[in-house]
Amino acid sequence: MKKIVAYQIILLLAIIAAACAIMKGLLPAWLESVHVPITCALAGGVGGITYCLRGVYLNACVRKQWDETWLPWYYIRPIVSVICGAVSFLFLKAGLLVLDATEKTDSSLLGFYALAFIAGLNVDKFVAKLEDIAHATWGIEKSRTSKDDGKDKEK
Repeated sequence: MKKIVAYQIILLLAIIAAACAIMKGLLPAWLESVHVPITCALAGGVGGITYCLRGVYLNACVRKQWDETWLPWYYIRPIVSVICGAVSFLFLKAGLLVLDATEKTDSSLLGFYALAFIAGLNVDKFVAKLEDIAHATWGIEKSRTSKDDGKDKEK
């Protein structure tokens, strides 16, 4: 469990360092045009790490049911959260997810970051929402994972 907490904190510090570098304008010029998607990915990572750290203290301290079989989840979840944070940007930018009808630069960026954080915090519901959008927009059926987990009630 200590390795998981150390891993999570190291990832969090790396994300904070990357965010500070972006805010100070230290992003390489070739990445400057994609600083918003990168920042969304970082926000998703913070959401995922928050969820994982909460899971550690709930399962280890509150419920007293720490289970080593979940170790891969604790290592992989923050990475998936970073990816979901970046993907949330794509769906917002494409107009498939809508935050606000008005066009305000500052508030829309905060909305991008907030949604990215939520996407990282709750990957399962975010992926389910993306699958709903894909089904409604393009007729793509939900993945077997979504159908098999008992959450798919439309079957």
